[in-house]
Amino acid sequence: MRALLLTVGSSSIVFPPNSTPTPPHHHSTKPKSKPSLPSKQSPSRPPPPSSPSSTASPPPLVSAVRWDSTTSRRRNRLRYYADVGSKLAEDGRLEDFLMVAESVVDSGLKPSQFVALLNSKLVYKGITRRLKEEKLRSVVEVLSGLKKLGISPLELFDGSAEEALAQECRRIMKCGELEEFISLMELLAGCQFSIKELVEPPEIIKICVKEWSPNVAVRYARIFPNPQILFCTMILEFGKTGDLASALAVFKASQQKQGYPNMYAYRTMIDVCGRCGDYLKSRSIYEELLVQKVTPNIYVFNSLMNANAHDLSYTLDIYKHMQTLGVAADMASYNILLKSCRLAARVDLAKDIYREVQSLESTGALKLDVFTYSTIIKVFADAKLWQMALQIKEDMLSAGVIPNTIAWSSLISACASAGLLEKAIQLFEEMLLAGCEPNSQCCNIILHACVEACQYDRAFRLFWSWKRSGLHKAFFEDYQGKADSNGRVEHAQDNYTLSIPKRTSDSHHLRFKVPFTPTTSTYNILMKACGSDYYHAKTLMDEMKTVGLSPNLISWSILIDVCGGSGNVQGAVKILKSMREARIQPDVVAYTAVIKVCVESKNLKLAFSVYAEMKRYQIKPNLVTYNTLLRARSRYGSLQEVQQCLAIYQDMRRAGYKSNDYYLKQLIEEWCEGVIQNKNQKQGKFGSCSKTDLGGPQSLLLEKVAAHLQKSSAESLAIDLQGLTKVEARIVVLAVLRKIKENYSPGDKIKDDMLIILGVQELGAVGAKHESGVKDAIIKLLQDNLGLKVLLKGHKTATERKIHLENPFGSYSDMEEIIGGSELPPQMESPTRRPAALQRLKVTKESLYHWLQRRWGAC
Repeated sequence: MRALLLTVGSSSIVFPPNSTPTPPHHHSTKPKSKPSLPSKQSPSRPPPPSSPSSTASPPPLVSAVRWDSTTSRRRNRLRYYADVGSKLAEDGRLEDFLMVAESVVDSGLKPSQFVALLNSKLVYKGITRRLKEEKLRSVVEVLSGLKKLGISPLELFDGSAEEALAQECRRIMKCGELEEFISLMELLAGCQFSIKELVEPPEIIKICVKEWSPNVAVRYARIFPNPQILFCTMILEFGKTGDLASALAVFKASQQKQGYPNMYAYRTMIDVCGRCGDYLKSRSIYEELLVQKVTPNIYVFNSLMNANAHDLSYTLDIYKHMQTLGVAADMASYNILLKSCRLAARVDLAKDIYREVQSLESTGALKLDVFTYSTIIKVFADAKLWQMALQIKEDMLSAGVIPNTIAWSSLISACASAGLLEKAIQLFEEMLLAGCEPNSQCCNIILHACVEACQYDRAFRLFWSWKRSGLHKAFFEDYQGKADSNGRVEHAQDNYTLSIPKRTSDSHHLRFKVPFTPTTSTYNILMKACGSDYYHAKTLMDEMKTVGLSPNLISWSILIDVCGGSGNVQGAVKILKSMREARIQPDVVAYTAVIKVCVESKNLKLAFSVYAEMKRYQIKPNLVTYNTLLRARSRYGSLQEVQQCLAIYQDMRRAGYKSNDYYLKQLIEEWCEGVIQNKNQKQGKFGSCSKTDLGGPQSLLLEKVAAHLQKSSAESLAIDLQGLTKVEARIVVLAVLRKIKENYSPGDKIKDDMLIILGVQELGAVGAKHESGVKDAIIKLLQDNLGLKVLLKGHKTATERKIHLENPFGSYSDMEEIIGGSELPPQMESPTRRPAALQRLKVTKESLYHWLQRRWGAC
């Protein structure tokens, strides 16, 4: 019988004789029924004749055949189809290769036999070809299909194919197709590929963090059989970018399907909360463990205390709870407690903890490390207790612990902060002799100490010396002196003792040289040392740019101060423009520096102009800005100046700042008293007032004055004096009168009367005496001192009161009584009713007009 030849495209597939085509295969997830093979005891049956319907449809690419029962024929047919599959794979026709494999498996043969007979080189070549054509998705689908048939995809890959697979995976990852990439990784993991070898996990985590994709990161981690460490790495990486929400999402996913809490994940999550500043979340995570009745380990406790180190009371509570649960504290626990004491400035408690740790060390329970000593030194250094800090250094050396850079920096800072420049430099040299390499912070501390001691030349000499030859120090024992048994070198010329470890004092010739790398802070310190030499400071800033450093906001602010110190106010203002040209937005510090320069140069108009510009750029002033402006004037000359300062005062109060209003009240009082004072006239008894008279910082005086002075002249003249003392009421009334006087021009008419509200008062009630005192003081001011006509509103004449008693339900308008008129006899008042009266004074517009005419004539 002749063989059957099928031609598809440019390829031909030859089927052996005695094979009967079967209906075409359809790719489906449904299991395929396998043909039953004849048993060895019975002879093979002839194949049934083909039906007309089967011959009418075109034959499939590959048809399953009913194999001959003999082993040789089965082997020949299997080898034949293995050859066909190998050629299909070589041509890159992997889908057709999968169809051949499906047909072979459907025939009841073992997949391993088929794979063993494949030409592996051709298969490797074909798979590599498809991968280089960037068709990874189709390759993975074929591999997944082979996996379902029981064929291991790994057997179809050699080194070159695996490298091509890895390159294609990295290409897709770099293209930003993150979802597609993770989907392919899941399929490849199902095919038993080592995902870790294809692409390094840190690269995937980095992209997930950059794309803010915690869900994709979780999918990737779940590909691995033990993803817990990978989960913790993801939590930490999200936390480093400040993305606490994504870190929490990964943390919650890591807790799913876990039979027990992962302490490492809890510790990492708490560390991230501390890094992101959400200490309350770290506490809730800790409480979750307690709800589950799980005792955290020492590492979780340490992370929790470190995240809450700013809250000393809470940190101590956690420490006590840890002891209650029987968890022994380690050296890190005590270091964190000392850190918390330093942040809370609790030197006394830090001493107690240090003594406790020393006691534990004496029993062998703990061993103090360099971090413990460095932390306690930092505690004393921050408190400027330099002698105690030096004593801790002696304890370190006695215990054989070598101080590190942090310890040396703290010691140098402690002496520098106390103004002990020579001692700080001595410690710096001792640090070099001990073989400890200084960092830029140590050098900056020394330079800053020189500037604070006004030794500007010395700061520049040290800077240029370090920059030229590095940080170096040479000591000759045979010339300077011999080291004693404790490792101390006595310097005959300098008359001071250096305490160094013995290991460095045994050498005959000691020389250290460390390159010096200045930072932006270094140049900022030197710019301060320029004093008022603007050009020198500008040269340093230019040099900073030359060495690759970028001036920061502090650099520009210092340049403004130096420029202002030289008297160049306009130059200081121009620096703000230069900052924007350098693409640096001036902050509140820079603007405040310019305002301060303007105030010190008595250019108040420019100072308030800079303040207005600051507000336009929506930069919020700070307390220093407000105080600088409010204290800029020694006196007020016009209403506009008063209104200007009062507007700033109100902005300050609205921003939430509280200041001592006494200085501003004095200026307001002085300005107001100008209404009744002539040039050669001294202040009267109300001309000056003490703090007690003016009330506390929260008094209503300034708010009352501001409210009245900011009204336009067209508004009705009504002055509310409720709640004010006699002196404060006087100042408010004088402020309004001065406003009227300054806004008045000859020929103008006064349209309204001036009303003064004293308050609602029950006749005979408590406080009537106080209200009467305010009323009398204001009446005396207006009538006696200013000659104004004052009317009392709300009182009734004797006849009107009698009418009211006879007809109490009648209505009438408020009546006026000229001050000094007759009062109603007591016997005519109602014995059963004391009506409330609104105490008001009215200054007539005619009286105000004549007063203004007199004042204008006097001018």
